[in-house]
Amino acid sequence: MANLRRALLFAIPRILNSSNHNSVATCAMSSHNLSRPIIGSFPRFYSSNQSLDIDLSSEESKRRLFNRMLYRSKQRGFLELDLVLGKWVQDHIHSMDENGIKALVHVLDLENPDLWKWLTGQEQPPEAVGNNPVFADVHKRVMNNLNSHASPETRATPGQPWVRGWDDFKKGRDGPVVGNQ
Repeated sequence: MANLRRALLFAIPRILNSSNHNSVATCAMSSHNLSRPIIGSFPRFYSSNQSLDIDLSSEESKRRLFNRMLYRSKQRGFLELDLVLGKWVQDHIHSMDENGIKALVHVLDLENPDLWKWLTGQEQPPEAVGNNPVFADVHKRVMNNLNSHASPETRATPGQPWVRGWDDFKKGRDGPVVGNQ
């Protein structure tokens, strides 16, 4: 996505400026200007490549940061993670210090499918992720909920995909007693 954005940033002005200039001298002069990046013409969005400025000095900066983290946790585009992370962040963001917020940012920067597999125990997380205090707390909460509300028959063994879902046909004696089936 970044490469496409970068290509569009440089290609569109070249196309527009090349059609406006007829003389060779003017084109040569404008090509020098086109090789410079366009700064400030597009808003910058937060990504893991940028350093997050954590400013907890004033109430306004805290409010902005907390709202940004809450939005990022509730609007991931993966419904299960939206619910799990959004609820956890909503419950804990106001008691977090700078190190906790940095740990939260690292969790929010993880890819959705990987994060979901790690949180539900389908796969083992990398050591750096497993040692993250925010990840560890969310993982503990998810596993406690799974252990108390999901039947063992409905859960995949570690290393296997979790593909089981609703099954209206297994309501006999071999069906699970509790869970989503």
